[in-house]
Amino acid sequence: MAEQKQKYEESKVPMSIKQSELNIGTLGHIDHGKTSLTRAITGVWTDKHSESLKRNMTIKLGYADAVIRKCEHCEGASAFTTTNKCIGCEGEAKPVMRISILDAPGHETLMATAIAGSSVIDAILFVIAANEPCPMQQTREHLMIINILGIKNIIVVQTKVDIVGRDKAVQHYNQIREFLKGSAIENAPIVPVMSNLGVNIDVLLEMITKMEKPKRDTEADPIMYVVRSFDVNKPGADVTKMNGGVIGGAIVSGKFRLGEEIEIRPGMKSSNAKGNTYKPILTKILSISTDSTNLDEAVPGGLIAFGTALDPSITKADSLVGSLVGRKGKLPESKNEITLKYTDLKRTDMPKRAFSLGEPLILGIGTATRIGHIKKVRKNDIDVELNHPVCATAETKVAVMRNDTKRWRLTGYGFIE
Repeated sequence: MAEQKQKYEESKVPMSIKQSELNIGTLGHIDHGKTSLTRAITGVWTDKHSESLKRNMTIKLGYADAVIRKCEHCEGASAFTTTNKCIGCEGEAKPVMRISILDAPGHETLMATAIAGSSVIDAILFVIAANEPCPMQQTREHLMIINILGIKNIIVVQTKVDIVGRDKAVQHYNQIREFLKGSAIENAPIVPVMSNLGVNIDVLLEMITKMEKPKRDTEADPIMYVVRSFDVNKPGADVTKMNGGVIGGAIVSGKFRLGEEIEIRPGMKSSNAKGNTYKPILTKILSISTDSTNLDEAVPGGLIAFGTALDPSITKADSLVGSLVGRKGKLPESKNEITLKYTDLKRTDMPKRAFSLGEPLILGIGTATRIGHIKKVRKNDIDVELNHPVCATAETKVAVMRNDTKRWRLTGYGFIE
């Protein structure tokens, strides 16, 4: 793996592709190999958060970039790699496209994080491990997310086939195909892989290059969803030499330029205010970068990091995740209360019940996760008071989780009115 990592680092040096063309999310049950698959593609282990390492599970959204390359001397899937040299003939592999991968947590109690990540992805690798029956609980719930989002670029990745052997892998493949029947992705391709050995990763890469590229609106007012925010300064750093806070996320429209002033909403809680009153943050973009490339401007595509003039204490520990970034005066007003036009998922594994006043909900709104309480119910419309404000446009799709027998379950979705 160290050799693979070294090859990947070398592959990043001559970079002709500056921004990713696809944001690809990984979804699937806990411990089905999403992070290992991400490493097999990118060479990066995305579980960098201390609690993730301690518990050996993905807790926060991880991400990594990769440049897919193709050898001109080889045929078929074997020509595709993410290294400088072709694995088969050792010839030069030239860049074809760049992708960003978001590694979402699969554990049931962390479903809201997976839902949040789904709002900024263009394609999905739906990971299902061969060493467990299909479907597992989060496999079902993540398929519900896929059906809600309506994303067409889907590849089902059957992992851990080396653990079970050929016959059981074939049986499991048939289980997956049966599970997908009637869903939005019943005809999605299923690719068996051995992530730790790199087997069939080239097939996966070739399929990714054939995915439909999303249409980007670069002329609209710029908007970026914040996925991460952090402090890059080391403890004890000289105050006079400290770097400003960093925000990272996905641009969904428009174009951001180096040096321009930006606004972040909902911003920071006002120190003099009572209740959930937040004040928008104004700052300047001091740097723009992808995983390994500095840019003068950024458009939709891939995950982008902005170095800012903010005090790093404002951005540390993902404190701005869920915010929207745009030009001053161009973002929607932040709201402490929203009205949703709700659609039920009609789940067969839990009883259907009406909403009740005061009932708590967990809502996935863009990249924000909010707790709310129902204030009013009118047929399919529900008014929800949020514990913290959210900045979101009308018609934003919201995932709704309800508490069922002391467990948070995805029960439906709504659109902000």
